[in-house]
Amino acid sequence: MVQELVIAIVAAASAGALYTAAAAKVVKQYERGVVLRLGRLRDDVRGPGFTMVLPGIERLRKVNMQIVTMPVPAQDGITRDNVTVRVDAVIYFKVVDAASAVIQVEDYRFAVSQMAQTSLRSIIGKSDLDDLLSNREKLNQGLELMIDSPAVGWGVQIDRVEIKDVSLPETMKRSMARQAEADRERRARVINADAELQASKKLAEAAKEMSSQPAALQLRLLQTVVAVAAEKNSTLVLPFPVELLRFLERAQQPAQQPQPAQQPQLAQQPTTQQQVAPPQTGQPQRAAQGQRPAQAQPRPRPRPQPPSSGASAPAPSPPPVPAPPNAVPARPSRPKPLARH
Repeated sequence: MVQELVIAIVAAASAGALYTAAAAKVVKQYERGVVLRLGRLRDDVRGPGFTMVLPGIERLRKVNMQIVTMPVPAQDGITRDNVTVRVDAVIYFKVVDAASAVIQVEDYRFAVSQMAQTSLRSIIGKSDLDDLLSNREKLNQGLELMIDSPAVGWGVQIDRVEIKDVSLPETMKRSMARQAEADRERRARVINADAELQASKKLAEAAKEMSSQPAALQLRLLQTVVAVAAEKNSTLVLPFPVELLRFLERAQQPAQQPQPAQQPQLAQQPTTQQQVAPPQTGQPQRAAQGQRPAQAQPRPRPRPQPPSSGASAPAPSPPPVPAPPNAVPARPSRPKPLARH
């Protein structure tokens, strides 16, 4: 009898230990326990620590309250300026209401992931390429608002959303590289031009100071010769003053002036025998002064007498040679009359 009683006590103790082990639950500090009694939600959410549930009647579901980091898969999309891009992001969220996360949505992690992907594609279509590359803070805020709106009813709070990478086509990368190179070259030219302007101003000031002291220019020339000779090369440097070049240039200017044109000769030479009147006394000769002499009026030609019978006809006289402009014309001789036989 005693033996049976001992066996019964041991069996009851074993059953109690098994029941206690099945009913005992431990909720961690970063978790909350949602109890469902016969499929119905209990109002109280179990906090961290030791708790008991009725085995077979109550069911405890633990919900993690930590911040979850979830990568968003890369999404292909076309921006507002018709550029094909591939964008991926990362989302940070946490559960603030354990009961809603269990009751309102089947799997809050999967729901948040799908909402993040659709919101990312939507934000790509509404943005330009420049905004995706340079204005990411604004896009992150817009993406966070788009995901957080439906997630509030699931007991989930979106802590932060970050666009991680933007992949561009190779052609677009080359175009952007050429644009950046052209911009760099433009800035380099502007800086070089500014340096040349400042250097020219300083050189002008130095030249102004050296012009007052000619010895300073000579000393600067000697310093240049010393600097070139320090290289120990075969270059021969011959300093040539600039003032000498200017002197030679001024000396060549009178020689290059146009000389006065020579006095033209008589425009029309007489084809027949013309006599030029001798110059009048008391008047200066105009030919010596570079002026054109006045053409003398020809005297009437004497009529030759008709030859008598039996006489031979006179030979024609050669045409007169025109006199030079400065020579005094001689008085022509009259033809002799023919002798009669």
